[in-house]
Amino acid sequence: MASNEGSTLESIDSLDEVQATALHTLGEMVRSFIEHLPFLAGGILTLLLTWGLARLVSGFGTRLLSKWHKRESVKELIVRLLSIIVWVMGLLLTAIVLFPGLTPSKALGGLGLVSIAVGLAFKDIFENFFAGILILWRFPLERGDYIECEGLVGKVERITVRMSYIRETNGELTVVPNSFLFKNPVTILTNEPSRRVMLTTGVAYDVDVEEAVKIITDAMHTCETLTADKPVQVFPSSFGSSSIDIELAWWTESSPLGVRRSTGEVITTVKAALDKAGIEIPFPYRTLTFKEPLPIRQEAHSAN
Repeated sequence: MASNEGSTLESIDSLDEVQATALHTLGEMVRSFIEHLPFLAGGILTLLLTWGLARLVSGFGTRLLSKWHKRESVKELIVRLLSIIVWVMGLLLTAIVLFPGLTPSKALGGLGLVSIAVGLAFKDIFENFFAGILILWRFPLERGDYIECEGLVGKVERITVRMSYIRETNGELTVVPNSFLFKNPVTILTNEPSRRVMLTTGVAYDVDVEEAVKIITDAMHTCETLTADKPVQVFPSSFGSSSIDIELAWWTESSPLGVRRSTGEVITTVKAALDKAGIEIPFPYRTLTFKEPLPIRQEAHSAN
């Protein structure tokens, strides 16, 4: 009986010791947290200052570079890189304020290890990040340009360091990773104010080809959507199955809408000019030849 009472007393003593240890540990944590409050407040203040400085650098840098005769994408890239540098330095300073024993060399060393781990874990994100920097720095690509890439045709609305926003010609917004544009051929449709458009028409074989070419050329010169200082070229190109094919080439506004508008005007004007001159734009003819003559039978119809 005495042994049982002794065991019970030992259990109570052990429970008291655990409770006392837990209370002591909790007290130490609360005291440590209270002692660390000034450092926490300093870290929050440093973050706020960093945010304000980054906004200031972004706004001031944009106004300062606005008079610099460089591409807009280059100016935007410089402003973003300056903001990133401010944030990196601000975060390092915040870490040093929060943890007083942390030195700049230790912080940079830890940042290096963290960057390696993050780089391996988020390879695609960093790939798009560096592709975005190269696009902004080297590509002749600006906001407002129309581009074509792997079947995607649209207007560039925004280029960030990770992705690009393309407004397709049907009005849909497509967000593509920058590595997609960096790795694939990109055709910048509006790199120049005007671009060349080609179209093929045809005239019947019994038509005077030189006269048809002159009529088509004169008709095209009356079109308002053609670029005035660029040549209009009309050449017979091939012997088609039902017509002499004639190739039309001209320059017009480089946007997709400008090309469509000009193509419609050229087709309408050329068709009207050929109709007025009595020149046929033939449709496909088929000549059927039979090995033996076909018998002709005439049926008598009785009158009702």
